[in-house]
Amino acid sequence: MSQVFDVVIIGSGLAGMSCALSLDSKYKIALISKGQLISGSSDQAQGGISAVMDDEDNFDNHVRDTFVAGAELGELEAIKYIITHAPNSIEWLMAQGVRFNTENGELHLTREGGHSHRRVVHVDDFTGHAVQTVLAQRVRERANIQVFENSIAVDLITDKHKRLIEQKSKDARCYGVYVQNRATHQIDSIQARFSVLATGGAGKVYKVTTNPDSNSGDGIAMAWRAGCRVVNMEFMQFHPTCLYHPHAKSFLISEALRGEGGILRLPSKDGQAGHRFMFDHDERGELAPRDIVARAIDFEMKKNGIDCVYLDMTHLPEAFLREHFPNIYAKCAELGIDMARQPIPVAPGAHYTCGGVATDLAGRTDIQNLYAIGEVSYTGLHGANRLASNSLLECVVMGQSVAQNITQVAAKNFKYEAPELLEWDASRVIPADEAVMITHSWDALRQAMWNYVGIVRSNKRLEWAGKRVRLLKEEVNAYYTQYQITPDLIELRNLITCAELIINSARFRHESRGLHYSLDYKRELPKALPTIMTPKN
Repeated sequence: MSQVFDVVIIGSGLAGMSCALSLDSKYKIALISKGQLISGSSDQAQGGISAVMDDEDNFDNHVRDTFVAGAELGELEAIKYIITHAPNSIEWLMAQGVRFNTENGELHLTREGGHSHRRVVHVDDFTGHAVQTVLAQRVRERANIQVFENSIAVDLITDKHKRLIEQKSKDARCYGVYVQNRATHQIDSIQARFSVLATGGAGKVYKVTTNPDSNSGDGIAMAWRAGCRVVNMEFMQFHPTCLYHPHAKSFLISEALRGEGGILRLPSKDGQAGHRFMFDHDERGELAPRDIVARAIDFEMKKNGIDCVYLDMTHLPEAFLREHFPNIYAKCAELGIDMARQPIPVAPGAHYTCGGVATDLAGRTDIQNLYAIGEVSYTGLHGANRLASNSLLECVVMGQSVAQNITQVAAKNFKYEAPELLEWDASRVIPADEAVMITHSWDALRQAMWNYVGIVRSNKRLEWAGKRVRLLKEEVNAYYTQYQITPDLIELRNLITCAELIINSARFRHESRGLHYSLDYKRELPKALPTIMTPKN
C-alpha cells in the first residue's frame, strides 16, 4: 500500500513534533512513531532546555560555554544561530501550553555542568515528558497531521526504488520512506514531497546506555545508505551518572543534581564518607563538562576495582530534594534508596550521539527534499562533546528552521508527482530456528562496542572492534536479503552500520579531544577538525 503526503516526518520526539506543529495546517503531514506518540529520548529527558533568559547572562556566555564544552570543535555559526533563537523557542513552547517552573513570577533557572550561569529552563526533573505531553496533545488536535504509531522506518525511498527511471538525476532525491507496521510486519510506502529525519541517536549500540530501546541509529544508517555524508560519529557522549541498580534499566540521574550541589564520592570506608574525587581530575569538580566527569568516574572505577561511585545529596534538605527532583526521588525510593540519607550509586552509560547526518542551518542534507533534525543530525552545535541541556534546545530551534525552509521552497514550487515504485518483496518467511541469530548478534555487537569503543580507546581496541563488526555485517546482510524483515532485524542492521561509522571515525582521529580519548594519541592537536565520512555509492 502506498500513501502520499506533503511532508513525512520520521520520529515523534521533540524535534519531529516541533517541526510538524510549526508547519502550516494546509500541508498534509505524516508523523511516523516507532512506538507510541509519546516515547523515546525526548520523553525521558530530565534536566531541561538551556536558554539565555536572565539579565545577568548573555548570548556570548552561552556560545562560549558551548564551544568550550565541545572542545572547540563546534561550528560557531551554528552555535550562534541556535543559541540566539533559544529564547524564542522557549516562548513558543510556553505558547503551546508548556508550564515551566517559576519562582517569584519569573522562570526558575537551574545550572548544570559546563554552564557559567543559571540558564536551564525546566519542569521539575521531568522536563521532556512535560513538554512531549503538551505537544502530543497539540499534534492530535491538528486534522492535517496523521500519526502512524508502532511503525518502523525500513529505508528511504530514492531514485533506485522507482519503477521507471527515465534518466539519471543530477542530484539525488528522496521521495519518502518505506515503513513496517510492527504488529503485522506489513511494509508500505509513504511518499512525500519533503521527508524529515527526526529519529534520534544510536545509543543502543552500547551495552550500557541511558537511551530507550528505540535509539538504534535508524536515521543515520538510512541516510548513509541513501548517500548522505555523516560527521563526527566518534563523539559518543557517556553520561556520567546512570543509576547503578540491578532493577533500574536506563534510568538517568540528572546533571541538575550536581548543578544543585551534588558531590561525587568513592565508596565509604569505616563509616566515613567516601573521598570526593572530582577535584583530583578537574578544578571545576562536579561541574566540569560531561566528558571529563565520565572519564574521571571510569578511571576511579578501574583504579579501585569498583562497579560504581556515589552521588551524595545528603547535605541538602529533604524538602528541597523532594521539591526539585520528585521523579528521581521517587525512583530511588522505589528501589530502597533514600537519597536524602543515602548516596546514590551511579556509573557512566552511553547517552548522546554528538555526530550525525550532515546538515546546514535549514536542516537540509546532501539529498534533495531530505532534512534531518535533532540527535540524528550534525549541525555543528555540539562539537566533540554536548553541553548539558543543549539537545532539547536544538530540537526545537532546528525543527522550526526546517518548517520555515519547507514553507519557503513550497511557496516557489510545490508541484509534485509521486513516482511509481517497485513493490516490496513480501514473500520471504523467517524460519523460527534462525531467529536466535538476531539476538546473539545484537548482544555481540553491543558488548564489543562497550569493551573496545567506550570511554577510553586505543588503536588495538578499535582494530578488534572493527574485525568483529565486519563479521557481523556480513552475516546480517546475508540474513537481511534472504528472510522476512522484522523490526529487530531492521534495528540490528542499522546499529551495525552506526557501529562501523563510529569505529572508522575513531580510527581517523589521531588525537584525544572531547569524548574521544585515545591511549595512543593522548594529546590534543593544535587545530580542531571534523571527521567527515562520505558514502562510496
